[in-house]
Amino acid sequence: MNLIRCALPLLLTMSAAAQNTGTFDIKAAQRFASLALACVHKEYPNHISHTLNSDADAAPPRKLTPAFYGCYDWHSSVHGHWLLVRLVRTFPDAPFVPAAREALRQSLTAENLAQEAAYLRGEGRASFERPYGLAWLLQLVAELYEWDNPQAKEMAANLHPLEEVALERLKNWLPKLSHPVRIGEHDQTAFALGLMLDYAHGNGDRKFAELVMSKAKQFYSSDKNCPLAYEPSGEDFLSPCLGEADLMRRVLPSQEFARWLRTFMPQISGSGDGAWLQPVVSPDPSDPKLAHLDGLNLSRAWMLEGIAAGLPKGDKRLPSIMATAEAHRRAGVAAVTGEHYEGGHWLGSFAVYLVTKRGVTGTPGAFDRIPACIGLLRRMDTEQTIAEIEWLERIFAVPDTRPLSASDLAAANRRHDEKLAQSPWFRLCQRYGVCCRPEAPVLRLGEIDS
Repeated sequence: MNLIRCALPLLLTMSAAAQNTGTFDIKAAQRFASLALACVHKEYPNHISHTLNSDADAAPPRKLTPAFYGCYDWHSSVHGHWLLVRLVRTFPDAPFVPAAREALRQSLTAENLAQEAAYLRGEGRASFERPYGLAWLLQLVAELYEWDNPQAKEMAANLHPLEEVALERLKNWLPKLSHPVRIGEHDQTAFALGLMLDYAHGNGDRKFAELVMSKAKQFYSSDKNCPLAYEPSGEDFLSPCLGEADLMRRVLPSQEFARWLRTFMPQISGSGDGAWLQPVVSPDPSDPKLAHLDGLNLSRAWMLEGIAAGLPKGDKRLPSIMATAEAHRRAGVAAVTGEHYEGGHWLGSFAVYLVTKRGVTGTPGAFDRIPACIGLLRRMDTEQTIAEIEWLERIFAVPDTRPLSASDLAAANRRHDEKLAQSPWFRLCQRYGVCCRPEAPVLRLGEIDS
């Protein structure tokens, strides 16, 4: 019965997605695909972050990292490949698909990726592309896992050694990270944690998801009054405030997130307009750093859409949030021209992440996540799930025969939250938005008869 209840909303979501692909069409996809195809195998110019341990390490990018040597830097190459996979999945019959498939085949070979894994394991490279590039790598892996295609399966298998290194690095690093990095560039903690959590949920990696969520709560649960007026910094491409909120909507149940957001970002208007946060303009799109502001409009737009997706449907802030998201979307997409390589090598990926709604659950684009949803369903331990449900029923449905103290109630609610976080049903709903999102039933003194 639960499976049927879960599958029916999924079918309805697919139908809605098919009707709302909106202004993002093959022509727009062709424009973004062309940007990635022009750079994934373009070795120079190249901004390399490379630790040399001897003369033998002095080599060109194509020798050091033979899969991801293009697009100016390693992380841009990674998400350039992600862009191609995403667009091939979205428009499988588009004219750019043969060239995109060939570019992916050329890059993501077993030999190339074995060398990539060996490079990451090299001495002195523990912080290489951490966390931004490694988080995008996991996003590429997740995209391939969700694509039900023989070529995708082969490429995902080839990527597995590099995926393992990335996970090893992140799992070793996160427990030691004592404070979040709150900047608007690559080292921002919140954005990377969001990508990691999406990967973990999509691939059923419970332990990694728990690690990421625990760090998110540790870093951000008590935050108040984010200084949005201080944004942006002159070279931002991510918003520290919106990035944090977009992460926390992945972590907290809807009602709890709404309360947290009210304390964290009281600036959000309830008037229905977007005047509280205006798009920005890059003063020089040909400057590699100043061009970041064009990307900020794109990332703000998808973060705002994510925040909206995490709020209850009747929240009065939604009209203002969506109006602001639309203004940033228009400004951001218009700036993705490819005129200057300084922006063209990466802005396409940000645009595709936005327009395909990759990070937002329960929105157009969910139809192409069915293979991963089915895979997660197959991996569920049905008996364990039933046992979890029965356990919760015994606690919350059966009247208690004695007065409950405050500590009793706190312990019961804490145990419920732990069980809910571990539930495969909750992970499915949280990741794909195909069922109603369960809320933790908070008990209070006086609500239970003695």
